[in-house]
Amino acid sequence: MKNNAIEIENLPDLRKPLLIAGFGGWGNALDISNAMVTYLIRQLKAKPFAKINPDLFYRYDEDRPIVNIKEGVLKSVSPPGGSFFAAHPLGGVTDLVIFRAGEPSLRWSLFADELLRLCGKLGVRAIITLGSMYDNVLHSDRIISGIASEEDFSSKLREKTVIPINYQGPSAIHSTLHQEGRKRGFPCISLWCHCPYYLQGTTHFGLLSHLGSLLASLGEFVLDVEELDASWKELKKQIQTLIEKNPELQNMISELRKAKVRGTWESMKEGAGKDEKVIHLEDFIGPR
Repeated sequence: MKNNAIEIENLPDLRKPLLIAGFGGWGNALDISNAMVTYLIRQLKAKPFAKINPDLFYRYDEDRPIVNIKEGVLKSVSPPGGSFFAAHPLGGVTDLVIFRAGEPSLRWSLFADELLRLCGKLGVRAIITLGSMYDNVLHSDRIISGIASEEDFSSKLREKTVIPINYQGPSAIHSTLHQEGRKRGFPCISLWCHCPYYLQGTTHFGLLSHLGSLLASLGEFVLDVEELDASWKELKKQIQTLIEKNPELQNMISELRKAKVRGTWESMKEGAGKDEKVIHLEDFIGPR
């Protein structure tokens, strides 16, 4: 079954499904959004069932297709895009539709319309979009902010210590999906992880674990985050060792502790929070 925007191989049979969407691009600091949905797909053994038609939604001159060439022979060309996966978590009362995609650069309204049409066909009961941004926070922090389209969800987020968002500025695709979903009666949540600038080039497994546990609680399914916790324990030791050996990092982290800037969203503004003297840990411990 095909349409112009989404190619559907099959429509899975799902129990009260929840859609969880993660995007690459602008709202994907430390790759948290993309890494979270990738972890869900792998951990829950989710199966693909549909994909986005990339020609409609992506500019190839900005987000170029990836080619695979071996010994002078073109093996494949992989354009940007996105895929839908179905998961049946063990011990849960709900199934998941997991959407992993690059943030579209074109036709956001059509993109939202087609995604929500598919949600209607699948009987999706709620939509959660995931994002992340750099902020003046510490690597030991676990700060997630969010918005919800309904008071019941807002109350749940407050119970989970998710900070209500106050923000005016440039938008990600999440806001368009949230707005259009609300118009069509889909309860929507958007969750944003706050990432320390000085962890650029690494993966914040601690934030991933916290976000994964939050999603499992909100969606009433079981997710094993032990692997993420173990990876974070190892990385945290490396970070602490580096901090102890680097006075500039010590000073920067000391200033952050004093300021206790939490969830200000200042980092989302053009150029805010960026400092030429910020140390990227990737220069010391390598990419994760």
